[in-house]
Amino acid sequence: MLDKVKELIGDVQTFQATTKEEVEAFRIKYLGSKGLLKGLFAEFRNVDAEFKKDFGQALNNLRNAAEGKVAELNEALESAVEEKGVYEDLTRPSEPIELGSRHPISIVKNQIIEVFNRIGFTVSEGPEVEDDWHNFTALNLPEYHPARDMQDTFFIEKNPDTLLRTHTSSVQVRYMEQNEPPIRTISPGRVFRNEDISARAHCIFHQVEGLYIDTDVSFADLKQVLLYFTKEMFGKSKIRLRPSYFPFTEPSAEVDIYWGLETETDYRITKGTGWLEIMGCGMVDPNVLKNCNIDPTKYSGYAFGMGIERIAMLLYQIPDIRMFYENDVRFLEQFKSVL
Repeated sequence: MLDKVKELIGDVQTFQATTKEEVEAFRIKYLGSKGLLKGLFAEFRNVDAEFKKDFGQALNNLRNAAEGKVAELNEALESAVEEKGVYEDLTRPSEPIELGSRHPISIVKNQIIEVFNRIGFTVSEGPEVEDDWHNFTALNLPEYHPARDMQDTFFIEKNPDTLLRTHTSSVQVRYMEQNEPPIRTISPGRVFRNEDISARAHCIFHQVEGLYIDTDVSFADLKQVLLYFTKEMFGKSKIRLRPSYFPFTEPSAEVDIYWGLETETDYRITKGTGWLEIMGCGMVDPNVLKNCNIDPTKYSGYAFGMGIERIAMLLYQIPDIRMFYENDVRFLEQFKSVL
């Protein structure tokens, strides 16, 4: 009988199961109310006195081994189920994480910067809160110029005049003061003007202004750069220059690109002409060079500026400028696929 118990202990120790049903069947076989241990303990009283101690100890070992094996197998199966749920398919997608997207203004700004970087333009930045000199006076804007009016400019304080910059030309002034020609830089940034907010205008918008100062710079150089930009940015190279006026350039021009008349939208945004204004430009006024300690008899240059929102509205057919600032997730999610 003792040999039978020892044999059962060996069977218990080597037993393996792959399902909870097999473990339960094992438990019932050894530990159930009608199991082997119950019957062996019933026969204990028939064992000779000299063997009772060894037999009783063997039965306890069998019970402990069976109970331990059941607990071990159940724990192993539960761990396997948990690991299977987490690690079964390592090629499956991870937990869904909402991907953000660049703002359309940032997308277009980066595209413009990249285009001009290819032809040697660096990026310069400056403060959004400016003084009168850098925002107006150095740029040949006299005290009586209407741009200084409170209706057009956000003044923070008077004496001395401190204001929110109305253009990024102020960055160009700072750059010319701190660097000697040749100068080739673009100045992207946010600007502020006291305008009524509508579908086509806002009190906050973004500009990119460019500046090139060197010897023997001509209007022909400016036109060639503009042709290059419009071809790279829009895929269109037909432009026209219309005479205009800016205090800081002379001569000055508005730049129109031939957008075409292929769709109803083309007719609407070009007012049926096919031409669309995209920026202003001109040769830097000699007074501006003087104000920045650059000799106008030796150096000349050109400047240009464009609104980023206007370019973005053209590229993505956005009908209302206010959509850029409303932070509507439904609008912003449309640009997830744009690098």
